[in-house]
Amino acid sequence: MKPNFFRTRIKFCGLTRAGDVRLASELGVDAVGFVFARQSTRRIEPEEARAMRTALAPFVDSVALFKDNTQEEVREIVRHVRPSILQFHGSEDDAFCRGFGVPYLKAIAMGGEARTTIPLRARFPGAAGFLFDSHAPGGEGGSGKTFDWSRIPQDTGKPWLLAGGLTPENVFDAVVATRPWGVDVSSGIELSPGIKDGDRMRSFVEEVRRADCHNL
Repeated sequence: MKPNFFRTRIKFCGLTRAGDVRLASELGVDAVGFVFARQSTRRIEPEEARAMRTALAPFVDSVALFKDNTQEEVREIVRHVRPSILQFHGSEDDAFCRGFGVPYLKAIAMGGEARTTIPLRARFPGAAGFLFDSHAPGGEGGSGKTFDWSRIPQDTGKPWLLAGGLTPENVFDAVVATRPWGVDVSSGIELSPGIKDGDRMRSFVEEVRRADCHNL
Protein backbone atom coordinates (compact mmCIF):
# COMPACT_ATOMS: atom_id res chain seq x y z
CA MET A 1 0.00 0.00 0.00
CA LYS A 2 1.34 3.43 -0.89
CA PRO A 3 2.13 5.79 1.98
CA ASN A 4 -0.39 8.50 2.77
CA PHE A 5 1.36 11.84 2.40
CA PHE A 6 -1.81 13.82 3.08
CA ARG A 7 -3.27 14.62 6.46
CA THR A 8 -6.36 12.75 7.53
CA ARG A 9 -9.41 14.99 7.55
CA ILE A 10 -11.39 15.16 10.79
CA LYS A 11 -15.13 15.64 11.23
CA PHE A 12 -16.81 16.09 14.61
CA CYS A 13 -20.49 15.18 14.34
CA GLY A 14 -23.60 15.67 16.44
CA LEU A 15 -22.69 19.07 17.87
CA THR A 16 -25.38 20.89 19.82
CA ARG A 17 -23.51 23.76 21.52
CA ALA A 18 -21.81 26.82 20.03
CA GLY A 19 -18.91 26.45 22.45
CA ASP A 20 -18.15 22.99 21.11
CA VAL A 21 -18.27 24.34 17.56
CA ARG A 22 -15.75 27.06 18.46
CA LEU A 23 -13.43 24.60 20.15
CA ALA A 24 -13.62 22.21 17.20
CA SER A 25 -12.57 25.09 14.94
CA GLU A 26 -9.70 26.03 17.25
CA LEU A 27 -8.49 22.43 17.26
CA GLY A 28 -8.26 22.48 13.47
CA VAL A 29 -11.00 20.03 12.52
CA ASP A 30 -12.13 20.15 8.91
CA ALA A 31 -15.88 19.88 9.43
CA VAL A 32 -18.61 19.79 12.06
CA GLY A 33 -21.87 17.93 11.64
CA PHE A 34 -25.37 18.96 12.65
CA VAL A 35 -27.90 16.13 12.93
CA PHE A 36 -31.43 16.46 11.53
CA ALA A 37 -32.35 12.75 11.51
CA ARG A 38 -35.76 12.56 13.16
CA GLN A 39 -34.98 9.72 15.62
CA SER A 40 -31.54 10.90 16.72
CA THR A 41 -30.85 11.97 20.30
CA ARG A 42 -28.51 14.60 18.81
CA ARG A 43 -31.13 16.15 16.55
CA ILE A 44 -31.31 19.94 16.57
CA GLU A 45 -33.64 22.45 14.93
CA PRO A 46 -32.59 24.43 11.82
CA GLU A 47 -32.59 27.70 13.79
CA GLU A 48 -30.15 26.21 16.32
CA ALA A 49 -27.83 24.98 13.57
CA ARG A 50 -27.95 28.32 11.82
CA ALA A 51 -26.92 30.09 15.03
CA MET A 52 -24.11 27.61 15.71
CA ARG A 53 -22.86 27.90 12.14
CA THR A 54 -21.81 31.48 12.94
CA ALA A 55 -19.35 30.05 15.50
CA LEU A 56 -17.40 28.25 12.75
CA ALA A 57 -13.97 29.53 11.84
CA PRO A 58 -13.13 30.19 8.17
CA PHE A 59 -12.38 27.07 6.10
CA VAL A 60 -14.31 24.75 8.44
CA ASP A 61 -17.20 23.05 6.65
CA SER A 62 -20.68 22.56 8.07
CA VAL A 63 -22.34 19.21 7.36
CA ALA A 64 -26.09 18.54 7.61
CA LEU A 65 -26.89 14.91 8.43
CA PHE A 66 -30.16 13.26 7.38
CA LYS A 67 -31.73 9.82 7.57
CA ASP A 68 -34.79 9.31 5.37
CA ASN A 69 -35.96 12.89 5.86
CA THR A 70 -38.48 14.17 3.35
CA GLN A 71 -37.45 16.24 0.38
CA GLU A 72 -39.24 19.23 1.90
CA GLU A 73 -37.36 18.86 5.19
CA VAL A 74 -33.99 18.72 3.46
CA ARG A 75 -34.79 21.71 1.29
CA GLU A 76 -35.89 23.77 4.28
CA ILE A 77 -32.72 22.95 6.20
CA VAL A 78 -30.53 23.71 3.20
CA ARG A 79 -32.27 27.06 2.85
CA HIS A 80 -31.97 27.98 6.53
CA VAL A 81 -28.60 26.52 7.46
CA ARG A 82 -26.71 26.70 4.14
CA PRO A 83 -24.49 23.69 4.88
CA SER A 84 -21.34 23.03 2.87
CA ILE A 85 -22.07 19.31 2.53
CA LEU A 86 -25.05 17.00 3.03
CA GLN A 87 -24.67 13.54 4.58
CA PHE A 88 -27.32 10.85 4.06
CA HIS A 89 -27.63 7.79 6.32
CA GLY A 90 -30.88 6.24 5.14
CA SER A 91 -32.27 4.54 2.06
CA GLU A 92 -31.86 7.64 -0.12
CA ASP A 93 -30.80 6.99 -3.71
CA ASP A 94 -28.41 9.07 -5.80
CA ALA A 95 -31.16 11.07 -7.51
CA PHE A 96 -32.56 12.15 -4.14
CA CYS A 97 -29.17 12.98 -2.62
CA ARG A 98 -27.98 15.14 -5.50
CA GLY A 99 -31.29 16.95 -5.89
CA PHE A 100 -30.46 19.86 -3.56
CA GLY A 101 -27.55 21.50 -5.34
CA VAL A 102 -25.13 20.72 -2.48
CA PRO A 103 -22.28 18.15 -2.52
CA TYR A 104 -23.17 15.02 -0.58
CA LEU A 105 -21.63 12.09 1.26
CA LYS A 106 -23.42 8.75 1.39
CA ALA A 107 -23.10 6.74 4.58
CA ILE A 108 -22.74 3.00 4.09
CA ALA A 109 -23.94 0.73 6.90
CA MET A 110 -21.26 -1.86 7.63
CA GLY A 111 -23.11 -3.71 10.39
CA GLY A 112 -25.04 -6.89 9.59
CA GLU A 113 -24.26 -9.31 6.80
CA ALA A 114 -26.24 -8.09 3.79
CA ARG A 115 -24.13 -6.51 1.03
CA THR A 116 -24.90 -5.53 -2.54
CA THR A 117 -22.56 -6.58 -5.30
CA ILE A 118 -23.11 -3.32 -7.19
CA PRO A 119 -20.07 -1.03 -6.76
CA LEU A 120 -20.73 2.08 -4.69
CA ARG A 121 -19.59 4.44 -7.44
CA ALA A 122 -22.22 2.90 -9.73
CA ARG A 123 -24.98 3.18 -7.12
CA PHE A 124 -24.07 6.73 -6.10
CA PRO A 125 -22.25 8.35 -9.04
CA GLY A 126 -23.06 11.83 -7.77
CA ALA A 127 -21.55 11.33 -4.32
CA ALA A 128 -18.57 13.45 -3.35
CA GLY A 129 -17.47 10.57 -1.13
CA PHE A 130 -18.58 7.82 1.22
CA LEU A 131 -18.69 7.27 4.96
CA PHE A 132 -18.41 3.75 6.37
CA ASP A 133 -20.25 3.42 9.68
CA SER A 134 -20.84 0.50 12.03
CA HIS A 135 -24.64 0.55 12.22
CA ALA A 136 -26.70 -2.12 10.49
CA PRO A 137 -28.85 -1.20 7.48
CA GLY A 138 -31.82 0.78 8.78
CA GLY A 139 -30.12 1.42 12.11
CA GLU A 140 -28.88 4.62 13.69
CA GLY A 141 -25.32 5.94 13.67
CA GLY A 142 -23.55 7.19 16.78
CA SER A 143 -23.69 3.76 18.41
CA GLY A 144 -20.14 3.84 19.73
CA LYS A 145 -19.41 0.45 18.15
CA THR A 146 -16.68 -0.39 15.66
CA PHE A 147 -16.85 -2.82 12.75
CA ASP A 148 -14.37 -5.08 10.99
CA TRP A 149 -12.27 -2.55 9.06
CA SER A 150 -11.07 -5.23 6.64
CA ARG A 151 -14.57 -5.16 5.11
CA ILE A 152 -14.13 -1.64 3.74
CA PRO A 153 -14.43 -1.76 -0.08
CA GLN A 154 -11.19 -1.09 -1.92
CA ASP A 155 -12.75 0.22 -5.13
CA THR A 156 -14.80 3.23 -4.02
CA GLY A 157 -13.12 5.48 -6.58
CA LYS A 158 -13.82 8.45 -4.29
CA PRO A 159 -12.66 9.79 -0.93
CA TRP A 160 -14.06 7.96 2.08
CA LEU A 161 -14.35 8.51 5.80
CA LEU A 162 -14.17 5.97 8.61
CA ALA A 163 -16.77 6.19 11.39
CA GLY A 164 -18.28 3.96 14.03
CA GLY A 165 -16.89 3.61 17.53
CA LEU A 166 -13.85 5.82 17.02
CA THR A 167 -12.36 7.26 20.21
CA PRO A 168 -9.13 8.97 21.27
CA GLU A 169 -8.04 5.53 22.47
CA ASN A 170 -8.43 3.70 19.13
CA VAL A 171 -8.27 6.30 16.35
CA PHE A 172 -4.48 6.02 16.03
CA ASP A 173 -4.78 2.31 15.25
CA ALA A 174 -7.74 2.97 12.95
CA VAL A 175 -5.90 5.53 10.83
CA VAL A 176 -2.72 3.46 10.68
CA ALA A 177 -4.66 0.32 9.69
CA THR A 178 -7.07 1.76 7.11
CA ARG A 179 -5.50 5.04 5.92
CA PRO A 180 -8.82 6.77 5.31
CA TRP A 181 -9.28 10.13 3.63
CA GLY A 182 -11.03 11.22 6.81
CA VAL A 183 -12.46 10.14 10.15
CA ASP A 184 -15.83 11.00 11.68
CA VAL A 185 -16.48 10.91 15.43
CA SER A 186 -19.50 11.63 17.61
CA SER A 187 -20.03 9.51 20.73
CA GLY A 188 -16.29 8.94 21.19
CA ILE A 189 -15.75 12.56 22.25
CA GLU A 190 -18.90 12.99 24.33
CA LEU A 191 -19.95 13.28 27.95
CA SER A 192 -23.52 12.47 26.87
CA PRO A 193 -25.34 12.50 23.50
CA GLY A 194 -24.66 15.88 21.86
CA ILE A 195 -22.55 17.21 24.74
CA LYS A 196 -18.88 17.09 23.77
CA ASP A 197 -15.92 16.79 26.12
CA GLY A 198 -13.17 19.31 25.40
CA ASP A 199 -10.33 17.09 26.61
CA ARG A 200 -11.49 14.16 24.45
CA MET A 201 -11.92 16.45 21.44
CA ARG A 202 -8.35 17.66 21.82
CA SER A 203 -6.97 14.17 22.42
CA PHE A 204 -8.78 12.80 19.36
CA VAL A 205 -7.18 15.40 17.08
CA GLU A 206 -3.75 14.77 18.61
CA GLU A 207 -4.03 11.01 18.02
CA VAL A 208 -5.07 11.47 14.38
CA ARG A 209 -2.09 13.74 13.76
CA ARG A 210 0.21 11.24 15.49
CA ALA A 211 -1.08 8.54 13.13
CA ASP A 212 -0.47 10.79 10.14
CA CYS A 213 3.15 11.20 11.17
CA HIS A 214 3.43 7.42 11.62
CA ASN A 215 2.08 6.83 8.12
CA LEU A 216 4.66 9.04 6.39
